[in-house]
Amino acid sequence: MPYLTYEFANANSTHQFGLNAYDAVKTARKQVAELIGAETNEIIFTSGATEAINLAIKGVAEQYADNGKHIVTVATEHSAVLDTCKYLETKGYEVTYLPVERDGLLDKEVVKNRLRDDTILLAVMYANNETGVLQPIQELAAMAHEAGALFMTDATQAVGKLRIDVQELNVDLLCMSGHKFYAPKGIGALYVRQRGRRLKLPALLHGGGHERGLRSGTLNVPGIVSLGKACELALKEMPANEKHIRTLRDRLEAELLEIEGASVNGSTTHRLYNTSNILLEGVDSDALILGLSNSESDEPIIAISNGSACTSANIEPSHVLTSMGLDDLAAFSCIRISLGTPNHDHELTTVSGSVSKLVNNLRSMIIR
Repeated sequence: MPYLTYEFANANSTHQFGLNAYDAVKTARKQVAELIGAETNEIIFTSGATEAINLAIKGVAEQYADNGKHIVTVATEHSAVLDTCKYLETKGYEVTYLPVERDGLLDKEVVKNRLRDDTILLAVMYANNETGVLQPIQELAAMAHEAGALFMTDATQAVGKLRIDVQELNVDLLCMSGHKFYAPKGIGALYVRQRGRRLKLPALLHGGGHERGLRSGTLNVPGIVSLGKACELALKEMPANEKHIRTLRDRLEAELLEIEGASVNGSTTHRLYNTSNILLEGVDSDALILGLSNSESDEPIIAISNGSACTSANIEPSHVLTSMGLDDLAAFSCIRISLGTPNHDHELTTVSGSVSKLVNNLRSMIIR
């Protein structure tokens, strides 16, 4: 709050007010770095993971084009990765989109066979935003480096929830968004390796040379301070949060699976602890979502989704679920439930009861 009010100065100004803001940004950069095991000079503040992803992928494509124009990624990536790759295809780059198994996991042999001498980047999401499925990032990074390529992970869903050490994982680029662990929306960061393999990326935004020349523009000091504090709290509270949220998720999932025709999408062993993606056969997920969040009803408002909020205007089935082998009808019958630290045990029965009741109502309306 102070940085939204009286600590209002530009962090690049040299007067005392600016120096106060600069010190706050410096502290936040250290807090972000400590959360992921990075050095402060490896953290670039962005507006969020989408910008970080664009900066990383387009930057690698431009900087390392002399080494090749082949990029490898996964069919179940977030649209920020997929759309960026599709854009690069129009610029002469070749992109390989890796398939996943029915449980959402990559076949490591398939990955290895798709890497080539001209591959410059392997980009794999740490935790899937729709299913929570966790990929073996450390092993995949090693495979990329063995092939002479760089490795990037969109860790938006994982940062702040899982212990992450970029040195241990040996990743070159890592993207995050603060709002996934209780910072405000509109602030994020990109990790760019400077130890060992020193990466050089060209700027996408020009006009002042901020953020080591990679991202010009007046710094969002209130957002940056908030992101730093959220990282500090996450580092301290992650073990307790995981225990609390996992217990809630497992109980809620067990109650929902009592509904006839319900099943879990994706691996249940390699999965983020706060996410559950459930197939409810014969139920239109959009109708279910609207019914649970009907402000005119006397029932509690329950917020769930059927995919990524970033593609909520898209009437196509989830590309994540269809890539895992679900047909369109099944993909349109799935819901994603995410839980967090504010959730409590007493809410679970309300949620499962409301979902079960509405599922029965919607199924009874189907003309057979």
